[in-house]
Amino acid sequence: MSDTPSARAIARFANGVRLTDVPTPVVRRAKLHILDALGLGLASNTYEYGHRSVEGIAAMGPGGACSVIGRPERVEMRDAALANGILIHGLDFDDTHLGSIIHPTCTALPAALALGEALCVSGTALLEAFLVGAETGIRIGGAVKGGFHHVGYHATGVVSHFASAVTAGKLLGLDEDQITSAQGITGSTASGVQVFLEEGAWTKRFHPGWGAVAGITAAYLARAGFKGPSRPYEGKFGLFDTHLHDAADVGELTDGLGGDWRFGDTALKPYPVCHFVHGCADAAIELHHELAGARIASVKAYLAQPTLHIIAEPAEAKERPTNDYEAKFSAQFVTAYCLLRGRFGLPDLLPEALADAEVLALSQKVTCLEDPDTAFPTYFSGGVEVTLEDGRVIKRHIRVNSGAGDRAMTPEAVTDKFMASASLAIPIAQAERIRDAVLSLEDVPVTELMALLRKDG
Repeated sequence: MSDTPSARAIARFANGVRLTDVPTPVVRRAKLHILDALGLGLASNTYEYGHRSVEGIAAMGPGGACSVIGRPERVEMRDAALANGILIHGLDFDDTHLGSIIHPTCTALPAALALGEALCVSGTALLEAFLVGAETGIRIGGAVKGGFHHVGYHATGVVSHFASAVTAGKLLGLDEDQITSAQGITGSTASGVQVFLEEGAWTKRFHPGWGAVAGITAAYLARAGFKGPSRPYEGKFGLFDTHLHDAADVGELTDGLGGDWRFGDTALKPYPVCHFVHGCADAAIELHHELAGARIASVKAYLAQPTLHIIAEPAEAKERPTNDYEAKFSAQFVTAYCLLRGRFGLPDLLPEALADAEVLALSQKVTCLEDPDTAFPTYFSGGVEVTLEDGRVIKRHIRVNSGAGDRAMTPEAVTDKFMASASLAIPIAQAERIRDAVLSLEDVPVTELMALLRKDG
């Protein structure tokens, strides 16, 4: 292992990367993931949390020059990063790097959009900054191997501070010392507790936006000469020492950095629920076609053991979610819904869907168990076993969840998802212009993209 502190190695990587150094398939995927995220940001404006969030943020100051996705408001740059982070991550329908168990795009894109617009950078510069930030977040998540979740932290909330600091440092043209310091500074801000799981609170939506605010702030402080610790990850009382029960694999932060782009393995979500549930959702949807009106006596849902405390416990609360966010994190509800309805999309989180008496009755018959055949964390496997009242048992196990690995969403599927999401909030013609701009982002200034994303007041 190198004696170079990890933050310095990451800074050296970020400072030196040019888009031409990134494999073409990774760049193509990056644009698709940005497109997906922007569609979700637009769709969030049709939900109460979107309106409430932007209302609160806009009330903090006199306004500014930066854009909020799908909104007429213009706000100060860091406020735009906060608002856009909430909107992008708010539906929990954004991408996941399965091995790192983080949502990479929202860890870097809010900072890239807000600061990129303020600095009037090119689309190429935005892609470079986005990719080095997202890769940083993935590397941190990979080093802890799910450890943040085990002690009650939302991993995306934690890593977004560092990812955003690297993204902002890249856009500001900081040198190696300054990007190292910026990471060190955000070591004192990185957090994001998972207590929202108790009641479906909105704070998870807030985490990556707050990470963007912290990262931008750290980059500007570092540029001015503010000194941050050089070993924010592996140092005594650094991130790994304070935020984990078990030791981190520090080598994961830098092994192959710049040559092995982990971002290319990131999965996009076909369902707007916690990614841990996707294998069960796939299995239940497949079984739906075999049920043909048969009466169900009981259901067993098999999931990776490390995820059960997040998506299956306590069972009595998970069986009857009272709002859309609780439903997203309920393996019982999602499995029951997919068995009965054969689908799960954004409309299936509306109040009338959550109140579906047939689904709620079946949800109480779902028992969640450890999956002995899981491929977690490489894939979010899942299995469903249904016992019918006539004694028959039908089952299905999904090793590779849809959207991941060789089941990755095609470019056509991603653009279809974008159009479906965006058209909830804006006209089809505007959505098509955004799609075309993102898919040719190297040739589109960030100010032009943000103008397309705004909504007239």
